[in-house]
Amino acid sequence: MKASTFKLLMNIYPPYWGTGIRVRAISREYRYIKVVMQRRWYNRNYVNTHFGGSLYAMVDPFYMLMLIPILGPDYVVWDKAATIDFIKPGRGTMTAEFRITDAMLSDIMEKTAGGEKYMPQYPVEIMDQQDDVVARVDKRMYIRKKR
Repeated sequence: MKASTFKLLMNIYPPYWGTGIRVRAISREYRYIKVVMQRRWYNRNYVNTHFGGSLYAMVDPFYMLMLIPILGPDYVVWDKAATIDFIKPGRGTMTAEFRITDAMLSDIMEKTAGGEKYMPQYPVEIMDQQDDVVARVDKRMYIRKKR
């Protein structure tokens, strides 16, 4: 799927559209994605900050959705686990950026060459408008080369 089509579909996907999460940028080869979320009346909590579930939703599927087209049909890619550490209250517009590097891909290829499962952990930070870290998320992936 073209990256531009992927971006459009993610931006009209009901769980994202309903929480105000938007994919702002995606590279043609799926190696970079930028996601933003503005604080609205419908995605804030009781104390007028971003709802933690919405912050996590910003980052939930993206490493998996990037790795699937990059690695191609010879690989199984799943989200395995995640942890989120809330650092400070989120107010205003939140941003998260995802990058798949050559080093990450080389590591995957090396660790899965014989069909072994590999479960790397990839971090992502959710930033506010002042470039302060609001939350840190560690995504654990399940990756295996198909036999």
